[in-house]
Amino acid sequence: MAPEVRVGVGVFVLHTSQEQSTNPRFLMGRRLNSHGAGTYALPGGHLEFGETPEDCAIREVLEETGLRVTRVKFLTATNDYMPAEGKHYITLFMVLEPHKCESWDWFNWEDLEFAVGKQNDLKDGDVLEKPLFLPLVNLLRQRPGALPIIA
Repeated sequence: MAPEVRVGVGVFVLHTSQEQSTNPRFLMGRRLNSHGAGTYALPGGHLEFGETPEDCAIREVLEETGLRVTRVKFLTATNDYMPAEGKHYITLFMVLEPHKCESWDWFNWEDLEFAVGKQNDLKDGDVLEKPLFLPLVNLLRQRPGALPIIA
């Protein structure tokens, strides 16, 4: 089978639309499946054939968090090549605001920036308490200034 590029969707579920524009809080969870297992990531998943990114975000947030959402906006995209896993994704980042949520942890933008900095500075043998899924690392590397806010 020839290598292929897949499309993933990651969703910034904001705590509120009234967040500080420089340090918004959003949901992240620790991944259980084999792709990115053990890393922290946003709710999201694969874009299905014929599906819009907005519909994918709505479906994945419902599947993963139980939240029914409707208002979703495109934020930015990253190019995520994972040679060790034999995978290559384009990840579309979306933004939305929930009214409630369970089973996820709230993070803020400064926490994410700090965690990416720590992940960038890893040395052989270092272990992170909360390793990040590559698309989140690439979001800060490839799209500086792309803050998940609702205008």
